[in-house]
Amino acid sequence: MTGPTYKRPLNPMPEDVCAALQAEGLQSRYDARRWYQRNDDLGWVGRAKRPETRQKRLRPMLDALAKGDVNMKVMWRGKNDLG
Repeated sequence: MTGPTYKRPLNPMPEDVCAALQAEGLQSRYDARRWYQRNDDLGWVGRAKRPETRQKRLRPMLDALAKGDVNMKVMWRGKNDLG
């Protein structure tokens, strides 16, 4: 017996987020995250209605990637980290 399947709609990569990742040299760290973490980040940033809110959401995502251990106050490990 298999469990229920859960599929989230995929959030597209906005140009400004892609540009910010590349400008700060964080694209590879972003790519190392699990797909659902990347998808959640993009959804959270993308749902912002105002440019100010969008920046307030994007900045912590970039800072967490730069720091390399947390994202949105949750511990993060790369795909290959065991433990």
